[in-house]
Amino acid sequence: MELKNISCHEYTLNKEKRCKIKKHKSILIWLTGLSGSGKSTIANALEIEFFRMNIHTYTLDGDNVRSGLNKDLTFSPEDRSENIRRIAETSKLMLDAGLVVIAAFITPYARDRQLVKNIIGFDEVVEIFVDTPLAECERRDVKGLYKKARANEIKNMTGIDSPYENPVAPDITVNTLEESLIDSVNKIIEFTMPKLTLNTETLNQLVH
Repeated sequence: MELKNISCHEYTLNKEKRCKIKKHKSILIWLTGLSGSGKSTIANALEIEFFRMNIHTYTLDGDNVRSGLNKDLTFSPEDRSENIRRIAETSKLMLDAGLVVIAAFITPYARDRQLVKNIIGFDEVVEIFVDTPLAECERRDVKGLYKKARANEIKNMTGIDSPYENPVAPDITVNTLEESLIDSVNKIIEFTMPKLTLNTETLNQLVH
């Protein structure tokens, strides 16, 4: 629905100036994969490493967001898409604040991952596929969701009775069966650091 009579106000302090203060650019790091694949574990370890590097971050996690902002949404395909749309818009605000946003969401549909890039901008999104096989995710079953899905106690469980569409060309693929946590984190940091670095001229400029 397109709202009329809406005019966005342009403030003096913009994204570029906020990034100068923080001495790094802002990007969205989006982790996608099955429940139990290791997204939240990787996101947590990644944020800790960025914190040690004085990089300003915020992590958005599926269950955490559904306990507040998106608690009115179900797991129907339509609500899943709305869940991701809201997260993308929230991330956009955080990027405008100069933050590096780490988002850990199943994001099962390719169209929703595309929507994230459309909202944020392709150059500011790093898509990470946490490629853990369903059998391993089900073996871990940290939340007991797979067991409930197999017993028909819950519906729309991704990988069981709801599809997961593997990313075709993610920026990074992480395999938690073959890589250690620190190796996965280092791979992500190595890829993202060039995207975060402000050039020398920008760093030397004063914020007016």
